[in-house]
Amino acid sequence: MLNDNFKEHLQNALSVETIQITSLTGGDINDVYKLSCSDCNYVIKVNDVSAYPNMFKLEAQGLEFIRTSESFPVPDVLTYDNFENLSYLILEYLETGPKNSDFNNVFGSQLAALHKSSSHKFGFENDNYIGSLKQFNTSESTAYDFYINQRLEPQFKLAVDNGYSFNSIDLFYKEISQLIPLEKPALIHGDLWSGNYLINSNGGPSLIDPAVSFAPREMDIALMHLFGGFDPHLFDTYNSQFPLKTGWKKRLQLWQLYYILVHVNLFGGSYYTSAKAILKAYI
Repeated sequence: MLNDNFKEHLQNALSVETIQITSLTGGDINDVYKLSCSDCNYVIKVNDVSAYPNMFKLEAQGLEFIRTSESFPVPDVLTYDNFENLSYLILEYLETGPKNSDFNNVFGSQLAALHKSSSHKFGFENDNYIGSLKQFNTSESTAYDFYINQRLEPQFKLAVDNGYSFNSIDLFYKEISQLIPLEKPALIHGDLWSGNYLINSNGGPSLIDPAVSFAPREMDIALMHLFGGFDPHLFDTYNSQFPLKTGWKKRLQLWQLYYILVHVNLFGGSYYTSAKAILKAYI
């Protein structure tokens, strides 16, 4: 629980006299709390100031990019700052509700709108985070170069440093060079599993916890299929508004490899076996 000094600091930052603090679930990297005030509620995310430099600044930046894409609603950012040895981010508290009957159509339409936001290069203004790991976003001209240089190669290197071994990575890169579609960069959420959207008070989807970049849009689609939790009708609507290139289902594992490698480096275990199986499937 946040101590009294931090609580007083937050009261001053929010210009309120009293705050009731309640722990929330779902914070794997950060401690997450609801701040209940007399006229408004907020969410605060807290972590060690030295553990993840600029994490909350980068999260706020990602939320703003999604907001300006005029696709999904996202929580407003009130502020981010440091206090003593802690870093924190204060967000609007989004009230939740039941899904509307057209929830999946709305989600599919909003995802298509997000992905139609583009840039002249793959990458992003800053490196950011995928979970607790650094995510690299140096500018690249092609989807292939971006995926290899900024996504797979750093994760393979980290995995090897962590004691895992992989065979024929260069051959794998060669084999997939003609599989990746020639498409414009798309603004993607970047960590779009079922825990990173909310059903808002209007019965539609709102996105949280982004790891944004201008990247191949099939990366979002692939992660949504990796852990499940999304209705197939969502993808039907998406395809009706922004059709995916032929063979996208056969490429899902190719994009999922990045997220599986992230899990190898965070958790190990069966994810290592899954990563090796994907390599073998494409060689």
